[in-house]
Amino acid sequence: KMVALWRASALLVLFLAASLPPPQCAQDPAMVHYIYQRFRVLEQGLEKCTEATRAYIQDFQEFSKNISAMLGRCQTHTNEYKSAVNNLALRVERAQREIDYLEYLRESDVCVESEDKTLAEKLLQEAEEEKKIRTLLNASCDNMLTGIKSLKIVKRTTDTHGSWMKDAISNSPKVYFLSGSRNNVVWEFANMHAFMEDNTKPAPRKLILTLSWQGTGQVIYKGFLFFHNQGTANEIIKYNLQKRTVEDRMLLPGGVGRALVYQHSPSTYIDLAVDEHGLWAIHSGPGTYGHLVLTKIEPDTLGVEHSWDTPCRSQDAEAAFLLCGVLYVVYSPGGQGPHRITCVFDPLGTIGEEDLPNLFFPRRPRSHSVIHYNPRDKQLYAWNEGNQIIYKLQTKRKVPRE
Repeated sequence: KMVALWRASALLVLFLAASLPPPQCAQDPAMVHYIYQRFRVLEQGLEKCTEATRAYIQDFQEFSKNISAMLGRCQTHTNEYKSAVNNLALRVERAQREIDYLEYLRESDVCVESEDKTLAEKLLQEAEEEKKIRTLLNASCDNMLTGIKSLKIVKRTTDTHGSWMKDAISNSPKVYFLSGSRNNVVWEFANMHAFMEDNTKPAPRKLILTLSWQGTGQVIYKGFLFFHNQGTANEIIKYNLQKRTVEDRMLLPGGVGRALVYQHSPSTYIDLAVDEHGLWAIHSGPGTYGHLVLTKIEPDTLGVEHSWDTPCRSQDAEAAFLLCGVLYVVYSPGGQGPHRITCVFDPLGTIGEEDLPNLFFPRRPRSHSVIHYNPRDKQLYAWNEGNQIIYKLQTKRKVPRE
């Protein structure tokens, strides 16, 4: 600021010098006095400015000193606050660890209680499930298959695929002949002799159904024909053969009918079966990766009683049947034989594959179109390359596992 004032004074002097009259008037006393007075005023102004500047500088220095002192005190307080905050953070962290530990202990107790409760519920559920299954399969049947005793070719036809059977429950001697994997004509023979001999009397009765079947998995149970309805994925028909009308129908749940049951039976998507425990369905289901699913059906209401995912695969399988509640699956590599039972499923867990001997069927040139068990005469009814065959069986009592 002092330099700026001196510069202003110099400029003022130059300005006054420029305002001086010509030299001839330089000796005029009045003019000299005027100039002197102007310089005095200027000097006084400069002195006041200098004093004001000094006062300002002093005030500024005092202010700076005060500010420095306050900053020092603030720094001290800041360090104290920082130390207090750090201590508080440590205490909060320690408290949080203690809370987490207590929460862990509480959750551990809850988890243990929950796991114990879940395990108890699971065991209870398994016990109830086993009780339900044992109640469901409560027929007085404790036999297991030990061998294929003999083969008898009853009749020869030109139809590659088809099924033939007797009623699995009634004492009727009638034999039913269903030719083809898609048809609606059932031939009813009076007895086995009439079925074996073409020209015997009485002649067979031709029954034309109002619906067609799909595949070769048909069965006759209590006078009704049960079959997979052609053109549907999973509809089962209960057909009254005497009235020639549809008695009832049902849809098997779970995406049934989208895949073949057996690799070597190219037209069967649902295979129905009958044994001492009643009516069953064998099929493949979604998510089972080619494994067979066994479903128990209540024949009077067509309700599903229970389903099991079995370990038996459909690959290389050609047929299956049930005997005393146990599923036996027949396999033939490449469909050419040998025909052998290599997978067994028992819902009660009484027997397994390790309990069975090597179960071979007499060698046939092709795979079977169907193999169904008849619980009334304890024989297998099969169809192989147009031949209607009966297999006699060897059985023994099941040995309960320890």
